[in-house]
Amino acid sequence: MYIVTFCLAYISIIDIFSVLLQLFCLNSDLMNLYLRYFDNEVFAYSIEEAFDFLQSIPEVDLDEFLMGDIAQYVESSNMYPKRYKVHGKAYFIIIKTTAANMEEFKSNGAAAHDGSMDMPKPKADIFSDYNPGWYDGSLMFKRVIPIPQTQKFQYIDTFFVARVKAVSRQDCYNKIVDHLRSRNDIDPRSQFPSIKGKNFECVFRGMDIE
Repeated sequence: MYIVTFCLAYISIIDIFSVLLQLFCLNSDLMNLYLRYFDNEVFAYSIEEAFDFLQSIPEVDLDEFLMGDIAQYVESSNMYPKRYKVHGKAYFIIIKTTAANMEEFKSNGAAAHDGSMDMPKPKADIFSDYNPGWYDGSLMFKRVIPIPQTQKFQYIDTFFVARVKAVSRQDCYNKIVDHLRSRNDIDPRSQFPSIKGKNFECVFRGMDIE
């Protein structure tokens, strides 16, 4: 078994918000948005109105990562409500709706949406929940090791650990796998576990670590 510890430096990303916003505007007539943070709520007819609402909340840090993730969620086919962590156990929620206004949403659709909030969240949503900071990620993968003086190879279970700065568990997983795939000492035939399987674990450590 090979045990490797690796710390990924923070990798800045290109601002994708403007591209996602353009994509959303192409389909903005299909869906409206309901946002709530404690007793504060808004019925937004555009993503710009949603961002204006979030910017009015002092606790919400509306940076380019968060705007890009919200725009991507709004453009996606995912109809589950999505929560975003603000701090501690405080979250704001976004719900996509075809209701024409707040009154129609609350009278006809709110109960149905609230019921969906009580349903178990799909694992894909759990892994993609926006929660920026440092993560300790670990995975067991099948590393290809050539057998000397032959053309054969064998798979060796290899444990890899990394501390990664990421915006979600999915982002942490992607950065670890991308790093391993890019290494010259890792055979490209090596096999990596699914993010949903038992061979990948991820623990959030917070925004700042010593």
